[in-house]
Amino acid sequence: MFLLHEYDIFWAFLIISSIIPILAFQISGVLILIREGPEKLSSYESGIEPMGNAWLQFRIRYYMFALVFVVFDVETVFLYPWAMSFDVLGISVFIEAFIFVLIPIVGLVYAWRKGALEWS
Repeated sequence: MFLLHEYDIFWAFLIISSIIPILAFQISGVLILIREGPEKLSSYESGIEPMGNAWLQFRIRYYMFALVFVVFDVETVFLYPWAMSFDVLGISVFIEAFIFVLIPIVGLVYAWRKGALEWS
């Protein structure tokens, strides 16, 4: 009934593309030389000796700005194909794209009103 042999190329590609990274990690794990010492465990700062502890805590505000940027950046990537084929797809896709844009904008306004995007 189903013609599964039509998907042979897909399955071969999926299997090969899954095996290559696994083999790369396995081979690198076998060939690696593990030498731990003070030089290996120190942080490298452009040739300058590090001063103090390398583990610093960053404020959550940086991550909030990064997440907002990523959300709108990914949204732009998804909107580009819609914009290129707007004349073919019609008004229903325009409404879908409008809703797609409206949801993150509502989230941005909510975060802005709550003060999540303030630097102080």
